[in-house]
Amino acid sequence: MGFRCGIVGLPNVGKSTLFNALTRTASAQAANFPFCTIEPNIGDVAVPDERIDKLAAIANSARILPTRLSFVDIAGLVRGASKGEGLGNQFLANIREVDAIAHVLRCFEDDDITHVEGRIDPISDAETVETELMLADLESTEKRAANLRKRASSKDKKILDELELIELALACLQDGKAARQADIPKGREQDFRNLQLLTAKPVLYVCNVEESSASQGNSLSAKVAEMAARQGAQSVVISARIEEELSQLDDEERLEYLGSLGLEEPGLNRLIRSGYALLDLITYFTVGPKEARAWTITKGTKAPQAAAVIHTDFERGFIRAETIAYNDYIALNGETGARDAGKLRQEGKEYLVLDGDVLHFKFNV
Repeated sequence: MGFRCGIVGLPNVGKSTLFNALTRTASAQAANFPFCTIEPNIGDVAVPDERIDKLAAIANSARILPTRLSFVDIAGLVRGASKGEGLGNQFLANIREVDAIAHVLRCFEDDDITHVEGRIDPISDAETVETELMLADLESTEKRAANLRKRASSKDKKILDELELIELALACLQDGKAARQADIPKGREQDFRNLQLLTAKPVLYVCNVEESSASQGNSLSAKVAEMAARQGAQSVVISARIEEELSQLDDEERLEYLGSLGLEEPGLNRLIRSGYALLDLITYFTVGPKEARAWTITKGTKAPQAAAVIHTDFERGFIRAETIAYNDYIALNGETGARDAGKLRQEGKEYLVLDGDVLHFKFNV
């Protein structure tokens, strides 16, 4: 289980090139004209995590199953999308279905690749997309608020609760701010996410730079980093062209190529870590002779709900979770050593699973 991240941006910023590299497919046509991606292409990729390899080596696991995440390559947006311009309606519908937005911004100069706005300005590009999303949210929340106000006289708690959240979002949008900047009451965060507002989605800015700037970024990506910091968002520097080339190489060639560029790892790894941080995700493991497997949950998830990621029966019949911290599992050479050293803990229903925990669930249904 991972998360669903939509790759968005203006046409010709490198979205489809990045998607092809990330998923190692050529299913998304990368071409030098707007709207070459008509239907949203979806690709699942494994989340690279060296911890699972070490766990599997100790347990002599026959299979290694990393957790996976989905990238969705969404058609390029243009000014006026909120009013249906270009592929606006389709773009907005597709983006509602993702958990987070990876907003690709062009941070490179290339006279051979046209820009839909006729200039290279990633900050302006980001504002164009954000404005279109805000306009679409403003229209939908105004309609929803009007409808809910009419029904509020019934004193139905569900209606009143939804109206409260819609009003908070509407106030933000009317003030020219994204809905994610609304001050949501503690404990209501999931309810707010369930409203599926476009500007409530967490944003990761992906700075697509030229090859020579892949390790340190450039002046354009620095401006994006400053913008992201002001917004409380994340940013990452990637060269889509390098990632595309890396995707065609074997492991040895990939390492050699990365070294020649002064890079320690592919941009995919940095993108995934940034995405995990954005959505507050962590990984736990199940390990045995048959398989070592990684599972993704949200930070703060209790043991029974973490078990449900494997199977709903595990949550319904949850008894306890035998738990070993990752570092203890490695240092003590597996479950037996951890048990003998008193590092295997019996955790109950209120236990908050930690990143790297090795778990074995006991349940009865």
